[in-house]
Amino acid sequence: MFAFLAIELSVLFIGISLLVGVLQRHIPPSKVEALLTSSGKRGYFLAAGLGAITPFCSCSTIPMLKGLIRARAGFGPMMVFLFSSPLLNPIVVGLLVATFGWTLTAIYVLAALVVAVGAGWLLHTLGFERYVRRTATQESSGCSSSASPCSATSTASSCGTNSCDTTPKTASCGADRKTTVSTSSECCDSQPTVTVKKEGKYSGVWREAWSDFIDVLPYLLIGIAIGSVIYGFMPTDLLEQYAGPDNPFAIPVAAVIGVPLYIRAEAVIPLAAALMAKGVGAGTVLALIIGSAGASLTELILLRSLFTLKLLAAFLAVIFAMAMIAGYATYLFF
Repeated sequence: MFAFLAIELSVLFIGISLLVGVLQRHIPPSKVEALLTSSGKRGYFLAAGLGAITPFCSCSTIPMLKGLIRARAGFGPMMVFLFSSPLLNPIVVGLLVATFGWTLTAIYVLAALVVAVGAGWLLHTLGFERYVRRTATQESSGCSSSASPCSATSTASSCGTNSCDTTPKTASCGADRKTTVSTSSECCDSQPTVTVKKEGKYSGVWREAWSDFIDVLPYLLIGIAIGSVIYGFMPTDLLEQYAGPDNPFAIPVAAVIGVPLYIRAEAVIPLAAALMAKGVGAGTVLALIIGSAGASLTELILLRSLFTLKLLAAFLAVIFAMAMIAGYATYLFF
């Protein structure tokens, strides 16, 4: 089981990462910010759609959130994006389809979309925007739009001095350019030449996909290993008794447990598959996945610098409600 899952999920992860890399070339974070800032009332659905096609985990969504706050994006759409982006990550959805099939994945996706849009609208209507820290709107970023995006400048050498600096000073916000510096052997006779070469739009897709896979691989293997142990040694009767489909209280417990565990979705999916194979209810499994992927202790710590405690509590309540709704929906549709 371990070898089969490791190979299957690894190939699937790399394949989806390549597709995501191509997608990112057409929808970079700057375009997401621009769309959510100028979309008006359509922003709720646009934010949900962008969240569904942008590959951010719960923690990597925070830098994007800071950019949206600085850009004065609508509060409701901004929250929709915060809720939907880590949960509807294309990689997570792809792994869910491969592991649990289309029906359970559809319940997961619909619950995440409906609750995210509804919660974003409700929080905006209730005026929760006032609980965004004011300091968050005043922070600047090293790669903000006010700086020149990708420039290369060089310092001129100075004759008559004891030293000559021919090191170019470059400021780059992207990885799609290469800078070549050539200098002559005589320091004061020539200036350093800086040549900026453009790479192709898709030249770094494979490198990025492989890098993402290497980063996630330890978590993926740990999840598969734990799942294999559960599948091989955990008593089926015990799991069915406390977390089976006949125990509706297992769903809220799984939703609460998912947050402090800080298990990446890529790791919790093979673990959840093993639990389900041993008799754990499908609703409990979905609640665990949403609780783990939708929020984490690390994300809450990062959000604390942007949100007050009231908005932070509202964020947790939405993730918990989303996990509960998806979990209990399995009784109707699965």
